[in-house]
Amino acid sequence: MQNIFDKIGSIGLMPVIVIEDAEAAVPLAEALIAGGLPLAEVTFRTAAAGKAIAAMAKVPGLLLGAGTVMKPEQVDQAMDLGATFALAPSFIPKTAEYALKKGLPFVPGVLTPSEMGAALEAGFSVQKFFPAEPAGGAPFLKAVSAPVRGIRFVPTGSIDLAKLPSYLQISSVLAVGGSWMVAPQLIANKNWKEITRLAAEAVAVVQKIRPAA
Repeated sequence: MQNIFDKIGSIGLMPVIVIEDAEAAVPLAEALIAGGLPLAEVTFRTAAAGKAIAAMAKVPGLLLGAGTVMKPEQVDQAMDLGATFALAPSFIPKTAEYALKKGLPFVPGVLTPSEMGAALEAGFSVQKFFPAEPAGGAPFLKAVSAPVRGIRFVPTGSIDLAKLPSYLQISSVLAVGGSWMVAPQLIANKNWKEITRLAAEAVAVVQKIRPAA
């Protein structure tokens, strides 16, 4: 489990995908990999999500997670489809504990110091800080994470390329989640070249701030 999170941390940036057409899944994954970004979170927000995860799970070299995993049965579904980790926008103890029991690396969503402490006590040292920007952005995360030791965060929510550096500079941030390089319109238009370009542009920012990544 730790190895998965180490891999995520070494990449430093997680595309958050909302996909409407499962047939776009494989070329999308290939476009990200071509841009040097072999990591993705596909959210369970659309009817196509399941087929998309199953298709992307077969793409060599892609580290794939299922997002918006809110119920225990979605933990099973994510595993059956081939996802290697899962994330949620909130901390639902029943679901989080089930993922722990099943051995699926799981990232619960948190917002407040109380939620962070509760999730850490439940056994989750990697947590999704969501929604990052509406909650106060990097300054807020830096302030609240300082006294809470032992947690690595995946901030997600309205983060773009301009805001990426401020999160990467926080020592407790494992990786940053963002959707600007996989915007629904880009996927709908099958603009794979632009997705590759945006991915490469973002990766360059990550590598400049975190040279060892």
